[in-house]
Amino acid sequence: MSTLTPALSLWSRPAWDSDRWVRDFFGPVTAKEWATDIKQGINPAVEVARDGDDAVIRVDLPGVDVAEDVHVEVDKGRLVIRGERRDERTEERAEDGGVRGFSEVRYGSFHRSFALPAHITGDAVSAGYDAGVLTVRVAGAHKGAEAQRIAIESK
Repeated sequence: MSTLTPALSLWSRPAWDSDRWVRDFFGPVTAKEWATDIKQGINPAVEVARDGDDAVIRVDLPGVDVAEDVHVEVDKGRLVIRGERRDERTEERAEDGGVRGFSEVRYGSFHRSFALPAHITGDAVSAGYDAGVLTVRVAGAHKGAEAQRIAIESK
């Protein structure tokens, strides 16, 4: 497999909470505010690689129920992967009502979108999930993607 080529392009939205950043930067916050979860989606790590004429997209989705919470579709010339990592933990409460410990795991919805070459339809896309990684294969995405030199005629 080689590295990313221009046959697919990645679009993503920022993964930060600007309101919280401004509050944290400009004003004192209480310990309770620091422990408050960000109510924003996640941005799973993605790897796009070439395998012959196919494009292979791998998305890290550990702990996600892909059968229930992940959708892969081709929509208006784009490969769209969307879903949600649900927080199904039961919170342990301390005697004073606070939450014990902390978590660096993010929960919420996600949306990743890739531009597809014009000749690709939904029939060319297949997906599988193993060991926390969603793998989407776009058959023939790189077919005919090589540069073609055009002869210049002198007059």
